[in-house]
Amino acid sequence: MLLAAILDWIIGDPWHWYHPVQAIALWINGFTRRVLGKGYSPKVERLAGVGLGLSTIAGSALVTWLIVQFAHHFHPLLGFAVEAIALASCFAGRSLRDAAWDVLDNLEKSGVEGGRSRLKLYVGRDTANLNESEILRATLETVAENAVDGVLGPLFWAILGAVALGNFPGAIAASTMAYKAASTLDSTVGYRRSPYTHIGCFSAQLEDRLTWVPCRLSVVTLAIWSGKPRRVWAIARSDGPQDPSPNSGWSEAAYAGALGVQLGGENYYQGQKKFKPLLGTPENPITFLTIKNALQLTRKAFLSWLLFAVALIIVMI
Repeated sequence: MLLAAILDWIIGDPWHWYHPVQAIALWINGFTRRVLGKGYSPKVERLAGVGLGLSTIAGSALVTWLIVQFAHHFHPLLGFAVEAIALASCFAGRSLRDAAWDVLDNLEKSGVEGGRSRLKLYVGRDTANLNESEILRATLETVAENAVDGVLGPLFWAILGAVALGNFPGAIAASTMAYKAASTLDSTVGYRRSPYTHIGCFSAQLEDRLTWVPCRLSVVTLAIWSGKPRRVWAIARSDGPQDPSPNSGWSEAAYAGALGVQLGGENYYQGQKKFKPLLGTPENPITFLTIKNALQLTRKAFLSWLLFAVALIIVMI
């Protein structure tokens, strides 16, 4: 986990490198093409969705474990290195930071048009008519939401794998990749809109449940690092449940409380207006510094979990 964290910090996920998530997405897209548009009933599509979810998660874990085992067969150090690389690919700390700074740099250098052009690479909302404050809000919301399912969530499942199955080569990477597969399923088919309403139902609900505990632990950690734990926890508890997602509302509300800003509001998706619940109070405007502070909070939370895991494993040994 330590080596994976260092690799993620230094290298991240370069866009021109092949990523395991791409292989997972290929399987998901191939599976859905064989089901959607064939005239199947909602019940059949839901059953197919269960098969899709279980096969994707189990298959991702199994393939990861087999690759590490194969490398370990040649030499334990090779197996160790391969597992660290696989685990690093599940951590998205560097990618999240790079994405945020990519938007901010273009916003600063090229104005609103530059910010819009880069933001649309990272968010699902329409960006063509966003002003500067809306671009900054969208960037902060992306950081706040993905801090859990892209950074702290994978680390939680890595720690769980280390504690429960750490003696077996590949166990840590396999458990983390399984969670990464669940997250990929949710972002690919876990929508309430057509055509994914039925086939994506199982994946969306499963990812919600797998993220529930790490999300609440993330809120507690962020509250502590913010220096105002009671306030952040109170805002997360009062505002978070207003969001349809049982997790993203909590994480965004925690960041809003920690930074003294307000998230949510009016967004457009494929030309359709959608109003998201307001999270936090608008004590401060969202600025470049606000987003930098959000990234620092994420980094502190990640490092504190990592150090706790190391200490726990040392005690267990």
